[in-house]
Parts: sequence; structure tokens; C-alpha cells
Amino acid sequence: MSAELSIPPHSLSIVVPFYNEEDNIAPLVKRVHEALVGYDYPWELVLVDDGSSDATVDRAVQCSREYGPHVRVVELTRNFKQTAAMQAGIDAARGDVIVTMDGDLQNDPIDIPRMVARLINEDLDLVAGWRQNRQDGLFLRKIPSKIANKLIARMTGVHLRDYGCSLKAFRGSVIKSVRLYGEMHRFIPAWLATVTTPRRIAQEPTTHHARTAGVSKYGISRTFRVILDLIAVYFFMRFRARPGHFFGGIGLGLTALSGLIMTWLAWVKFGLGENIGGRPLLIVGIGTLIAGIHFITTGVLSELLARIYFESGTIRSYSARPERDLAADEGWHKSA
Repeated sequence: MSAELSIPPHSLSIVVPFYNEEDNIAPLVKRVHEALVGYDYPWELVLVDDGSSDATVDRAVQCSREYGPHVRVVELTRNFKQTAAMQAGIDAARGDVIVTMDGDLQNDPIDIPRMVARLINEDLDLVAGWRQNRQDGLFLRKIPSKIANKLIARMTGVHLRDYGCSLKAFRGSVIKSVRLYGEMHRFIPAWLATVTTPRRIAQEPTTHHARTAGVSKYGISRTFRVILDLIAVYFFMRFRARPGHFFGGIGLGLTALSGLIMTWLAWVKFGLGENIGGRPLLIVGIGTLIAGIHFITTGVLSELLARIYFESGTIRSYSARPERDLAADEGWHKSA
């Protein structure tokens, strides 16, 4: 390793989720080894097959046999989507530093040593990749991504230029304290801000290549899922320790509106002596009262139960086939 990339001792895990990338997996494994030639510290490559229907898992196993036990394969029992596959890889990773990247060859492993060096030397918890020269379609990928990045930064307070880049370097103890589900992998910096300070989150320009094999698994339809997950992120960042303030605020607003409506109707009934039984406003008043009570009670309980479900430590968003147990010093790639 060059002097300018001098790093204190550590172990490194590289996590790569795959789904139907049979033509990309062998070239990626080769590129990782080329990028880490002479790396001073032990490292491992964790390949996560997300229930592929092609030969991806077979080629991953073949790579493990060719390169050695430091190339590990985690095979999910079905397609659980990218976030769950990434969580499976993070759970399996044993390194002090964990790097995640896509398996479509658009991320370049050559950036990994530089990102790890910055993470450790600057005492950060996350170094996120920033694709300055992104090699993707303008209307379907670049423009929606720019809009999403600005919206996410505004709502979460974590200001990064590229939330969608999967190439990220994490301090292992920090990323393992966060559970990912839904479409949350693109909000990892925001989730990390719930367990660390944004001052320990940085971004680093990275290389980005155009896809040369396979097809993208993600289209414009994911926008709607991202919006829903963004609302969830906003909720847990602002109200995780006090969810009653969020739902209670809405509930109290609705019940206050109902109170005003009922007060007006009472004046009409008893003050003016008019009949209110057939007035639509009476239905509106009763409906807002019921909705307010619903937000104050059922909403709070359901959100708390959902969070307990995913953070209980016994519930996972995926299931994987058993992997061979490794000794503490086994399965690492070490420079000669």
C-alpha cells in the first residue's frame, strides 16, 4: 500500500449483493483482487445472492473455489430485494470496516483503499461515494436522482450529493447497530445519523462506469417506494423517542377541529333553534373526532410495534442458507 494511503491496522469486509448478474460476478471478483493487490491488512469479499434465477450463485461459488475461502457466498432462499440482501451481507461481515458496493461493475473497487483510509484516518463512521461523472440515463436515472438527493437532504438534515451510490465505507460497529428493511439501503446515511453525529459522515468522489452486461433491476417505479420510505425515515429521525408527539399532534389537531365544528353546531341547535340532524357538517365533525382519536391511539401503537418487530434482534428481513462456520483467523485474504 502506498504511503499516502497509510492506514492503522484493521480488517476489511466488502459486501456485494447480486441479483441475476451472472455475467458480472466473475469480472467484479477479479477487479476487487486487482484493486487490493498488496493490501496490508486482512480482507474478505462477501457475495450475497439475492435469490437469482440465473447462474449467478453457481458462478459465485466457482469464484470462491478459484480465489479461496476469503471469497464467501451468502445465498438467500428467494429474492428479498436489495436492502435485505445488503443487510444479510452486513450481518455476515466480520471486518472492523465494512464496504458495500453494487454488483453491476458500475462501482470501481479501485476507490476502496482511498475511502477506507479516509474513514479510519479521519475517525469517521461513514464515507459515502459520490458519482461525480455518473454514467446513467439522464431522464430515468440522473434527474430523478438529483431531485431525490435534494429532497432527502432537506428532510433528513444529512447533506450528501449522492445518496444512491452503493459504494460506501462504514465503521463496522456502527452499521451493525442499524437494521435495514424496505427500500432503506439508499437512506443509510440518514439512518446512521440516528446513532452517530452527521459530523462523522463524509462523502468522497468515486469512479462510475456505464453498465456493460446485464440489465438494471430498478426503474422509475421505485420512486413511489422511495417516497414512502422517506416519510418513515423522517418520522424516525424526528420522533423515534417521542412518536406520540407526531401522531398526537395530528390527533389533537383533528379533535380540535371537531370541537370547533361541534361548538358551532351546538350554537346553531340551541342558540338559533335550527335542526342540525341533516347537515353534512355534523358528519364531518363526528368523522374528524373519530380520526383524531384513531391517530392518538392506534397510530402510535402500530408504529411502535412495527419498530419493535424489526429491532427485536430475532426478526430478520431475509432468510439465508447455512454457511460453513469459519474460525476466527480463517477466510481472510492476507498479503504475502
